[in-house]
Amino acid sequence: MAAPVNLTELEALARERLPQMVYDYYAGGANDEITLDENRRAWEAVRLRPRVLVDVSHVDCSTTVLGRTTALPVMTAPCGFNGLAHADGERAVARATAAAGVVQVVSTVSTTSLEDVAAAAPGRRWFQLYCYRDREVTRSLVQRAEQAGYEALCVTVDVPYLGRREREVRTGFHLPPGVTLKNLEPYAVAEMAAAERDSALRKYVNALWDPSLNWDAIDWLRSITKLPLVLKGVLAGADARLAAEHGAAAVIVSNHGGRQLDGSVASARALPEVVEAAGDRLEVLVDGGIRRGSHVVAALAMGARAVLIGRPYLWGLAADGEAGVTRVLDELKNEITLAMALCGRAKVREIDGSLIVRQ
Repeated sequence: MAAPVNLTELEALARERLPQMVYDYYAGGANDEITLDENRRAWEAVRLRPRVLVDVSHVDCSTTVLGRTTALPVMTAPCGFNGLAHADGERAVARATAAAGVVQVVSTVSTTSLEDVAAAAPGRRWFQLYCYRDREVTRSLVQRAEQAGYEALCVTVDVPYLGRREREVRTGFHLPPGVTLKNLEPYAVAEMAAAERDSALRKYVNALWDPSLNWDAIDWLRSITKLPLVLKGVLAGADARLAAEHGAAAVIVSNHGGRQLDGSVASARALPEVVEAAGDRLEVLVDGGIRRGSHVVAALAMGARAVLIGRPYLWGLAADGEAGVTRVLDELKNEITLAMALCGRAKVREIDGSLIVRQ
């Protein structure tokens, strides 16, 4: 195929290069994939009102997240099993994000240990945490993240049980020989072996992750770490207010990429309510369906501090390893720069709600 010119075309290239089981794991959503589809369409429905005759000869895309500067208002989301896309997996993403000056969020279920990811490049990174029924496993992950220099804990709060992802059921998703959960060896790795007529991941999650997780668990996490807590999977303003009351530093508006409750609200539609509820007590980030620089600008105008991208960097990783991830981040930077210029916004702090056309 011709060289991709945007992130959507890059997916087609990645699909050619990935085994069907891996592509379906990355690409798929829950049930009928209604929310998966609506995530993107919600951003496409946002309309922007540019200002003109503004000096945009120099556009600065940098911003701050949790008080530290990042070159772009973009982070890489905590996607599991990067090693299925490319042998370098999370290490390749670490090198690309460090070179781009953006934050990498590393998944609990990575195929590279969190220590080896940290050693791959001297960049900024957060550790995404799933809470296990065995709290000592959770405590150990937190302590290891602190010791390895991670800047924040990104606690995923929308997976009491794994959503039913029918593509994974059809292909019998499992980890092939040589790929494993490096952060959890030897704990329960056998759970990711092939399961007949089911997803091994669903078997693993439902057996080992804690479905009783509640706000008390957030208080417990705060008691065992000095790292700021970021709660990922918030879609309601009421939960944003509770997050602030329980000491979180930020929330990520997310429906898990449409992979949990099918029919849940699209991230773009949930964002304004969460921003309003958060006020000045929390930073708000957002993920889900973001494929264009104009989507990023829209998210910032709606009150997000930054966005996270998931599938796009996986497609880059599958297509060309570290260079593919770099290409994704470069393309987004170019699109964000152009969108800001065409909107008459030379700096990120100039992007505000007046840019959004209320419908």
